[in-house]
Amino acid sequence: MAGLTVLGVCVCVLVIVPLIVEGPAFLVPPWAWWVAATAYLAVTIWVMAQPKGGRGARAGVAAQTALVGVLVIGVPGAGWLPILLVFGAAMSTYLVSWRGTALVIAANTVVLVVGTALGAQQRGTDVAMVEILVGAGLYLLLQVASSLVSAALQREQRMRTELSVAHTELAAATVLRDEVSRSTERLRIARELHDLLGHQLAVLSLELESATHRTGAAQAEHVERARTVARELLGDVRATVGELRRRAPDLREALGAVATAVPHPRVEVSVADDVGADEEQTAALVRVAQEVATNAVRHAQEASVLRIDVAVAGGLLTLVAQDDGYAVGTVTPGNGLRGIVERTEALGGAVRFDGGRGFRIEVALPQRVLS
Repeated sequence: MAGLTVLGVCVCVLVIVPLIVEGPAFLVPPWAWWVAATAYLAVTIWVMAQPKGGRGARAGVAAQTALVGVLVIGVPGAGWLPILLVFGAAMSTYLVSWRGTALVIAANTVVLVVGTALGAQQRGTDVAMVEILVGAGLYLLLQVASSLVSAALQREQRMRTELSVAHTELAAATVLRDEVSRSTERLRIARELHDLLGHQLAVLSLELESATHRTGAAQAEHVERARTVARELLGDVRATVGELRRRAPDLREALGAVATAVPHPRVEVSVADDVGADEEQTAALVRVAQEVATNAVRHAQEASVLRIDVAVAGGLLTLVAQDDGYAVGTVTPGNGLRGIVERTEALGGAVRFDGGRGFRIEVALPQRVLS
């Protein structure tokens, strides 16, 4: 919205100029000035979409600075046009380094000095160099101030972004830490059940087996019955131990904890009722959700919603995440996305990225039988 507002102001300034300037006030043919004005607007719109520090951004800022210089010097009597110099300096902070912004401000100041001198010469008035320098100094201060304000806004945005990322990573780490604690406790209980009850029941079964060799029909009947019960109890203990080892945390709650930690964009999580995941799969999907949410916070252009859906289809456990930001085109995986690929492939799954409409990631894992 800020970029569109600045663009609207630029258009208004360029439209007002020909209405207040007539005849000899143009140092260039009016049609040539209009060509430069149109090119300036086109370059401004194009450069807004360029990533900071890229070759396109640097070339766009250079072209924008040169064109605005032509516009100001071409109509030196128009007092509105130097506003474009201030806008150009502020905009450059979003596209180039501080050194580049300093060059833009210096070039704009030279343009203003030359334009003021040519305007005075055209009107046939004598303007002292001190007055020219004072006017240029005023616009110099405006450019520096606007650049500092823009830089402060960007720094605040970066801090909010990093804070959101930190909250997301903390939520994911908390979920996985809690699961490690639960897993450790389950294993401890499983070992105790196996070592104590399992051992005792095994001994009981052996003792009762020996007792069956004793005489007495009634005794043998009761002992046989006790042995059957003991075997059933031993099977139940072993089944309980196996269940404790296999049981995973609730995937819906784990993903919901990650989603709650992201203030913007809004994260919506949907987990089908028939979804079942073991500990390894749950940890992998939580990490995938964390990375997707982090990418949405840092890189999604104007995304307002990130949708995460987990379902089971065709023997596969799938996670599909899609944001509604701008198309990113070809996706070049960084360390985070490569980590998702490595983690998924280690579990026998596959990952697919798509940047055609927002950013979309599809993760498929082999469905495991939880018994």
